[in-house]
Amino acid sequence: MVNKLFTTITKMQDHLERDLKLIADAHDDPIKIAEESLLTIDLSIRELKKLINHTTFEGIGEEIYFFKHLKPLFISKYIYFMKVLSIVSSLPHSSEKTLKKYYENEWEKLKKYHSENSDFYNYYRRNATYMDHKYFVRNSFDLKMKLSFNLYNFDENFTTSHCHQVAHVLANDLLEVFLRKESEKEFNVMIKKEDHLTVLKWSASKVALIELAYALHQSNCFNGGNIEFSEIMRSFEKTLDIDLGNYYKTVTEIKDRKNGRTKFLHRLSDNLDQHFKNVDDEI
Repeated sequence: MVNKLFTTITKMQDHLERDLKLIADAHDDPIKIAEESLLTIDLSIRELKKLINHTTFEGIGEEIYFFKHLKPLFISKYIYFMKVLSIVSSLPHSSEKTLKKYYENEWEKLKKYHSENSDFYNYYRRNATYMDHKYFVRNSFDLKMKLSFNLYNFDENFTTSHCHQVAHVLANDLLEVFLRKESEKEFNVMIKKEDHLTVLKWSASKVALIELAYALHQSNCFNGGNIEFSEIMRSFEKTLDIDLGNYYKTVTEIKDRKNGRTKFLHRLSDNLDQHFKNVDDEI
């Protein structure tokens, strides 16, 4: 009975992998891919849960095999796409430096999780088995072990103390590949920019740039005025590789100036006017 069930589960997992590949091939948007993948994985996990609820394992060995080797294959995919969705949907649309720092922070989160769970990582990576009867058998955990804070929120018929840990290990393996690809992609974009574009470096103050950008925005200089100021600022940050911080706060500070709200714009006007006068004098 159980061996037949395991064969069925393996086929379910193969079918899920095919479905996820079809979703990935059908879309270019990583958010769309993650959202559709999560829906598909959720259906598979629900189907898997129904199968297990109607099954009695023929011994501890079979129960351990399911919770250590089969169930995590499904849960890890769900965890992975949840993390990808969170990362991609929160991606900063600003300078390359900010983007690089964002990915570095995601790497640090992975390292931190690995460090905090290094004992279990070592146990799992070495294919150890001496704690399997505690880790992967339902209702057999030892309260002296390091346990998840959410343990009592899990369905005890479908969860052991460490099957989610295995899923997180597998999900993080996938996430490392994802982050590496995305980091390389951004690096290649930066290299292409350096190869084909003249790099402009803003050498006046950040406040001056924000004052200029806001003046251009208020004069409807971009897209006929049909664009948000935040989009303009993101473009400035990307083009000039600069982090302008909380530019809305800076605009407020410019508005509240006591002596001359448009210092930079006046200086631009004066400098240009003086340049033209000097040219006229030379003629």
